Amino acid sequence: MKQIIALFFLISSLAMVNAQTMNIESSRKVATKGYAEKEVTPDIIYLSVSLKEFYMDGNTKKKVAIELIEKQLFDGAIAAGVKKEDITIQNIYSYNYENKKKNNELLQSRQYRIKVTNLNGLSTMLDKVDPQGLQSTSINGYDHSQKREIEKELKTIAVKDARQNAEILAAADGQSVGRVLIINDNSSINFNDFAPVPQMMYAKASRMDTSGGAESNDLNIDIRPIKLTCYIDGVFEIK
Repeated sequence: MKQIIALFFLISSLAMVNAQTMNIESSRKVATKGYAEKEVTPDIIYLSVSLKEFYMDGNTKKKVAIELIEKQLFDGAIAAGVKKEDITIQNIYSYNYENKKKNNELLQSRQYRIKVTNLNGLSTMLDKVDPQGLQSTSINGYDHSQKREIEKELKTIAVKDARQNAEILAAADGQSVGRVLIINDNSSINFNDFAPVPQMMYAKASRMDTSGGAESNDLNIDIRPIKLTCYIDGVFEIK
């Protein structure tokens, strides 16, 4: 009976030693971080355009309705390559127009959000709109047509960077790196997070130049490169 008990304790001890050895082997790992960056110039902008009703030459009997100005904007946008579904109304409001005959008369104003992919067509698009009906314009968003491909490229580089860092640490101890055990994606690639403050643009009121023609809308736009970054946490086994 004593021999059986002794054999049982011997087997239990061997099992515990083996479990501890396996636990030590499984804990042989190294955790590192990977990083990647790339400068990209957005090729899509979201343009905010506000239109307003107005009176021709201040004559309160000759009001230019918002529907007419809206049609000018839509026609100009479509001609510049903008899809109809990429034009949405953001807001509708009114403003006071004071004159001697009528006090606090309300005129309509509408704000639109337009997705523009042909940046060279911006001036052409707004030239279709009567400058007196163009209240303001501004950029309120950026994007890129190859966003997913750029994101994939950055994440791939970041994972490779994490492995290289792990190899440096392992080599310092005379070890080598095996398979990856854990990958945590800490990146959130959003063009608007890294974009500069949107540059304000404006339209000049219509007036005649010396040649007798009306001035076109003055649109200033400068799309600068944006630095996108990607961070990866990786855990690799040590051989």
